[in-house]
Amino acid sequence: MMRTWQITTVTDAARARISLARLAAAYGVPTVERARLAAALSAHLRQCLTKGGTWRLTMDVAGSPAEEGLLHVVVTPSPEACAAGEPLWEVTVPCPETADAAEDGTVAADTAALSEALLGADEDTAVVLDKLTEQEDLVLFHREELHQTNQGVLALHAELDAAGRAQREAFAAERSARKEAESARRRLTFLADASAVLTASLNHEEIVRRLPDLLVPEYARSVDVWLFDHEEDRDRSAPHPAAAVVAARTGRPQYAADHPGNLPGVEDQPPSALDPGRPLLCVPLPTRRAPLGVLTLSPPGARWDPDDAVMLIELTRRASIAIDNARRFEHNRDIAETLQRALLTDLPTTPGLSLAARYLPATHGLNIGGDWYDAFPQRDGGLITVIGDVTGHGLHAAVMMSQLRTALRAYAVDGDSPGRLLTRLHRFLHHLQPDLYATAVIARFHPDEPTLTWAAAGHPPPVLRLPDGTVRTLDAKPGAMLGIPLTQEIADHTEQLAPGSTLALYTDGLVERRAQGIDPGIERLATALGRFRSTELDADLEGSADRLLHPLLSDSERDDDVCLLLCHFQGGVGS
Repeated sequence: MMRTWQITTVTDAARARISLARLAAAYGVPTVERARLAAALSAHLRQCLTKGGTWRLTMDVAGSPAEEGLLHVVVTPSPEACAAGEPLWEVTVPCPETADAAEDGTVAADTAALSEALLGADEDTAVVLDKLTEQEDLVLFHREELHQTNQGVLALHAELDAAGRAQREAFAAERSARKEAESARRRLTFLADASAVLTASLNHEEIVRRLPDLLVPEYARSVDVWLFDHEEDRDRSAPHPAAAVVAARTGRPQYAADHPGNLPGVEDQPPSALDPGRPLLCVPLPTRRAPLGVLTLSPPGARWDPDDAVMLIELTRRASIAIDNARRFEHNRDIAETLQRALLTDLPTTPGLSLAARYLPATHGLNIGGDWYDAFPQRDGGLITVIGDVTGHGLHAAVMMSQLRTALRAYAVDGDSPGRLLTRLHRFLHHLQPDLYATAVIARFHPDEPTLTWAAAGHPPPVLRLPDGTVRTLDAKPGAMLGIPLTQEIADHTEQLAPGSTLALYTDGLVERRAQGIDPGIERLATALGRFRSTELDADLEGSADRLLHPLLSDSERDDDVCLLLCHFQGGVGS
């Protein structure tokens, strides 16, 4: 359907606009689109009236009733405007409904109808304004929601920032705690390792030498150990720092520097006059009686960490215990060695028989005092030679050894054989010291006969070198150790001697090695003894004993006593 209006005056324009609006409403054009169409048409019609002439407004609806149609509006210029190049004005809007053919939207030509129509035209505008109001309310609502959302986001960001700071602080605290734990573990590990190094030695001078090696350069730049050799040493001020003297007198750690040390359990002192620019930590070496000395250290850097200082004080305490123990061991060892040597008497001179003996104390710890040798005549002219070893070490073993030696000499007065003497010693030791044992070998030489009588009780077997250089191990069945809870009768064994024969009696310290046992050592002794010439043994048995010991002990740590007794049979004793 097509509608056409001629526009010449304002009244024509108003009537056409109102008619078009009514038709658009009849075709179901939405209110907003209808208002937009009316507003655009009004603006264009005003321009047309300003230019003058007669303009034509055409409205056409395209589309079948079953389909949604299109409302096509065209304003054709007047001939004059068209000649001036004025273009068509057109607009298209959808119209979803079909209007009744009887309703054409025409407005009557009288003034009253036009006025009423103009007043009714604002209804679309009112609807649009209501929709705008709704939209404004909706926009205000969304703006408020957006504001609240922004506030929530800001609050969330603040919470996230706070959580981030808390997490960073927690990480920093964890790193700090881990660092402190690692430092503590490092100090404890060092303290344990250093303590093991210090207590591994029983030589106090070696312990003192090890202290700088342990502490420099990680925990100290320099280390000085001042040991008191006499009681008055602790009052001697020069050349030791004054703080060291104070530490010696008071028994408390001192810190000498031009600034407070703030070290736990340490008293502050003025800087040392010997070296004013260097801080010093002076720690006494404590014992239960009085300090052994003072350990003076300078820091590896500007100053010590308090925890490091605590660790150094503890290490000094452990070093003091190690030094004190070493000094006690050395003192007891000296007493035991002195007693041992005092009990090892000079060897007798016997026609036809040369004797040479060696005793070497252990070089480590207190492993001395149990080995002994002896040689003495019997009333019938026979000569008893003995070598033995008491279990245990130190003064107790040395005293027990002296008692066995004395008992053996007393029993030998009766003229008993070696086996009988060992049997009596076994009973004596078991009765006197049930928890102490001993081993021994006794060999008896008689001037009237070239016969060796010997017996052993749990001791390494004697080694016999024959004149032709052949070496035999006298390993006939020995008795058990002396003192064990066992009744035993120890048997005698005999061996014929030819002039030039040499018997070697020894203790296990000469032949036994931890990694090899005792049998390889006995073979080495036999081999070394077999290398000597008879003339060499005849001429210099003492020198031969030294030359025999050297190859056998060159690979030994000497952690046990060593006894050696060489008996060289020259023959012709009774002639």
